[in-house]
Amino acid sequence: MLDTGLVLTLFLAAVVIAFIFKGIVVIRSSERMVIERFGNYVHTLEAGINFIIPFVDKPREFIWKKAPSDSALGRLLGESNDNLYNTHLAATARIDIRETVLDMPSQTVFTKDNVSVHINALLYIEITNPHDAVYRIANLPNAIEKLTQTTLRSLVGEMELDKTLSSREQINSRLQLILDEAADDWGAKVKRVEIQDLEVPGEIQAAMEKQMRAERDKRAAILEAEGLRKAAILKAEGEKASAVLVAEGNRTARVLEADGEKEALNKLKEALGDEFSQYLLAVRYLETMNHIGAQTAGDKTIFMPMDATATLGAIGGIQELFKGKS
Repeated sequence: MLDTGLVLTLFLAAVVIAFIFKGIVVIRSSERMVIERFGNYVHTLEAGINFIIPFVDKPREFIWKKAPSDSALGRLLGESNDNLYNTHLAATARIDIRETVLDMPSQTVFTKDNVSVHINALLYIEITNPHDAVYRIANLPNAIEKLTQTTLRSLVGEMELDKTLSSREQINSRLQLILDEAADDWGAKVKRVEIQDLEVPGEIQAAMEKQMRAERDKRAAILEAEGLRKAAILKAEGEKASAVLVAEGNRTARVLEADGEKEALNKLKEALGDEFSQYLLAVRYLETMNHIGAQTAGDKTIFMPMDATATLGAIGGIQELFKGKS
């Protein structure tokens, strides 16, 4: 039979060991835990081994988005792939300080020109102060969700539809600024905001597509007209330049021809002396007769204004002039 003292000693030792193990809390690097003592905040447990007073110090639960796959029970039950990505609100004693994605539900909002659009957003948020996240807001995910929805309604309501569709970056920036300012008082920080879906009604989308096609056709017609206009201008400029060059060539040729004739006449004048006038008269007479003959070459009968022997006399006179000078 065991000694009563030994049994009591073993019992007390077991209680002490259990008490010690109950007071040891291991916190992972990505977690924090808020500890209360008799309902009052004591301190926040950091990563590593921490010691608390069993049955006196208790962790304060925190409401946060949690994926079913994060729990050991979920993994043991063999959750489907769809459930692995579904998050739900759950009370947990361990506060995850990693950056978390909050998928805001889709909502219908109205633009400035009274067009309804469906919009939702993704928020990337992390807990920076576990104390404020627990004590300064009752339900942080719900507060962020409602603030996001009301802010989106306000931002989109200030813009017309075309501006809304082309200003996602502007909406993201303004939404992040507003949410981050509010979340800072709740011990959280909104890192990024992304508009995930922005859908318009089918009839509005069809009208927008028609407008886009009309704009493209208009731009194509303008470009074609501009091309034809530039081609016509270039063609006219080319013809003008060609005409100028031809005119300048003809002018230069006439100048050179006139200069040559002048030089030839000067030489003839020097050679003939006083008989140069007789030479010019004979040449003009022959040119006149040649012109008359050319105009009446198609007729059977040519009427000469004077005796043909005068023409022969003019030719003979010119011949005598050059013979005498030579």
